[in-house]
Amino acid sequence: MTAKTERSPLITVITPTHNRRDKVLRAVESVLSQSMPRLEHIVVDDGSTDGTEAALARIRDPRLIYVGAKWRGANAARNAGIERARAPVVTFLDSDDVYLPHRVERTLKWFDDNPALQVLLSSYVSLKGNRATNSVNRTAFLSPSMLERAVVAQTAFVAGSAITARRDALLAIGGYDSDITRMQDRELLLRLARRFGAQLSRDIDWTKHSSQNSISGRRAGYVEAYADLMGKHPHIARCYPHVPPFMITRQIIADLLKGRIPEAFAGYMANRSSEALGYSLPELINGYVHGRRWRRDLYDEVRD
Repeated sequence: MTAKTERSPLITVITPTHNRRDKVLRAVESVLSQSMPRLEHIVVDDGSTDGTEAALARIRDPRLIYVGAKWRGANAARNAGIERARAPVVTFLDSDDVYLPHRVERTLKWFDDNPALQVLLSSYVSLKGNRATNSVNRTAFLSPSMLERAVVAQTAFVAGSAITARRDALLAIGGYDSDITRMQDRELLLRLARRFGAQLSRDIDWTKHSSQNSISGRRAGYVEAYADLMGKHPHIARCYPHVPPFMITRQIIADLLKGRIPEAFAGYMANRSSEALGYSLPELINGYVHGRRWRRDLYDEVRD
């Protein structure tokens, strides 16, 4: 062990995992091989039964910290990692994603150069099958109100492995909401936006891999998840009245265009039965028209 790695970590990487042994090993390797070695990687295992613990135990690196228990989902696991973090800066890596070699070094430079910075969102490349798509934000600082707009309108590229924040900021808002199982990253950022702005970086520093069991990748349940988000943040419908109906209608239209008639109907009915939504067909159409225009006007704020 070198003198560098014996010193306290400058950054904590948190990875929740459940029955993804081979993928989490790939994720861990991408962290431990970073160009900046003063880090700790906390892997919080949410009750895996596939030999994850034994596989990680074979990695003889003191920077890797395994936390095993049966948590109440990935968000509770993330919060357990935040509580145990020793570094002042905390970042995340989903177990199916991979950091590029410079991820940690360049992330820390942002915080070293900007002592007041609380939140950073990086850019990434998304891999789905043989297709690679760059998800690149504009390098810009977003004020709290701009951050909220970008999250609400979904104009900024947001994913769990793109988020870095000071540990104190995460603790101040209570970490992740364990009741949210989808759109949890946007929900976290909406609460951060009540207090802090965020720096966007156009630097692609990690790779997002598509997994078959990914919750965010499932089309079914989108409207229900959006209703949960609106229930947590009812001011969105008041401040941005066209955005919720736009988001719902966009999903329904996408299903209709691909011939998924039952899914489109289920989405509409989930909206109608939701206390947080409940939009009629005319309200959805009107919201879609106005919300689409408003969202398009926001793109220049956050995307290159």
